[in-house]
Amino acid sequence: MFSKERLEEIKKKRQAWEQGTLAKTMKRFGVAQSAEKFYTPADIQDHDFLNDVGFPGEYPYTSGAYAMSSPMEGLKMAATGSLVRAGIYSGYGTAEDTREYYKMIQAKGFPGGPNMAFDLPTQIGLDSDDPRARGEVGKVGVAVDSFADFETIFEAFTGPRDIDKIASNFTVNATADHIIAMYVTLADKRGIGRDKLRGTPQNDVLKEFVARSTHIFPIKPSMRMARDSIVFCNKELPLLNTINICGYHIREAGATRDQCLAYTLSNGIAYVQLGIDAGLNVDEFVNRFAFLNFGGSMEILKEIAMVRAARRMWAKIMKERFGAKDPRSWIMRLPNAVASIGCSTTTAQRPLNNHTRAVLGGVASALAGGTPIAFPPYDEPLGLGWSMEALQLSIDAMRIMAHEAKLTEVIDPFAGSYYMEAQTDEIEAKAWEIIKQIDEMGGAVAAIDKGWMQRAIAKSAHEHQQQIEKGQKVIVGLNAFLGEQELEVMPSRLVPDAYDPAKRAEAEERQLKRLAQMKKERDNKALEASLKRLEEVARDEKANVIYPMIECVKAYATMGEMTKTLKKVFGEHNEYGML
Repeated sequence: MFSKERLEEIKKKRQAWEQGTLAKTMKRFGVAQSAEKFYTPADIQDHDFLNDVGFPGEYPYTSGAYAMSSPMEGLKMAATGSLVRAGIYSGYGTAEDTREYYKMIQAKGFPGGPNMAFDLPTQIGLDSDDPRARGEVGKVGVAVDSFADFETIFEAFTGPRDIDKIASNFTVNATADHIIAMYVTLADKRGIGRDKLRGTPQNDVLKEFVARSTHIFPIKPSMRMARDSIVFCNKELPLLNTINICGYHIREAGATRDQCLAYTLSNGIAYVQLGIDAGLNVDEFVNRFAFLNFGGSMEILKEIAMVRAARRMWAKIMKERFGAKDPRSWIMRLPNAVASIGCSTTTAQRPLNNHTRAVLGGVASALAGGTPIAFPPYDEPLGLGWSMEALQLSIDAMRIMAHEAKLTEVIDPFAGSYYMEAQTDEIEAKAWEIIKQIDEMGGAVAAIDKGWMQRAIAKSAHEHQQQIEKGQKVIVGLNAFLGEQELEVMPSRLVPDAYDPAKRAEAEERQLKRLAQMKKERDNKALEASLKRLEEVARDEKANVIYPMIECVKAYATMGEMTKTLKKVFGEHNEYGML
């Protein structure tokens, strides 16, 4: 980009500036070091625009996965054209409660299919009547014990919103195969071709071992379950994203930016290898892999750089490591909010400040090549279920960033910036070094099985918390700016809670009655036969468990019964002693 002579001249000029103008200014302010940095062409002296950045929608995808974003318009900023999307992440109480919630938000004009949150018992394969589920039924998501519940939820999606016309997202991992079987059963019952189903089960079980702990089986049979879903969906559900590889949860658990990027990509590598080892051609299945974003922080310039590095690294991994030939296989398929601040940056103290934080996250997303989504709504840390007031502010913020600030008029406006390109290169280099360490251990599965990733995240989380408690990391309204003159500003509430508090309080009791009634009415002979077949197939390492799971679902086997059957074969994961 610059000749060697010109770069040497810039370096000399910088040294003179540091020793002269900058030194005088630091002396004036009585500081030994400037808190600000200034970047020059010397910081990216080997930069090659075509190789390092390129054009949006072309390798190496640094500037963006696509040549342009989908046109955005209307009250809800819904995508126009042929794109089919799921709606707002939601779900609570019983199936009836969540069904009515979806009907309510449809009436308010929100587009898309269900983006379903499940309660913890559902996520770990426990039925609502299991003693271990007591107090958790319907709390952090909807309780789904059997196909009866699943079918009830989807009563909100019929006619022009039937499941062949929408996309459905399922935030579930260890029991993702169970939910896929239910989705297929619903399509079969409605006479809809399986090849018409769209959506995304999260299905990223590796990050459960690393970050969330809603795993069930040991890591190897858990990966077998992931393999089965990849193979099944590749054959039967070609429009379904088979996996949503999550950096978000890894970051929220305490990983640093570099760790999060490296661990997420290493997990992605493990899933790609899983499909290849199952006999699939990489270009046949990888274009149905998606990525959730990488969480974030308030350091939005660095978050933008990380997203740019992530897209470039994944393209290199797919093209160079796996030899993918189809350009679609090189694309990191991120959600509209490609960057965000992450929910862990929000505070229960002075919660309206969270709106300011979320808007900055929306700016980061737009400048990183995504949609300016102000996420999360300001009341995220105040309890389950965003208020309609918080959603209104978030939607308006997105409109303002897009229509007034016009942040979406330019793709990757930082391309070529000395700072941004240097930061992108630095983050990429650090992540490659971590990936190299993981590869030397035998890959992500081995690193996780040894507890290596978990220990590293725990250490980073501890260090981060120590910085907050010592005031080294300033968080406004939490550990700084706490004087008596500061105001706790709260907005007026205009409409009732979207998640009815009374329904939430009584959800467990209602769900237990519903489950008991379902068990009385089902055909127990068909149930026993289906569960026996599931166990037989599970014992055959080469067989696919989703096919017998579909038969179990049709016989109204519960999540707990299917999981218990699989535990007979796979066992149960035990983390004791890993950390």
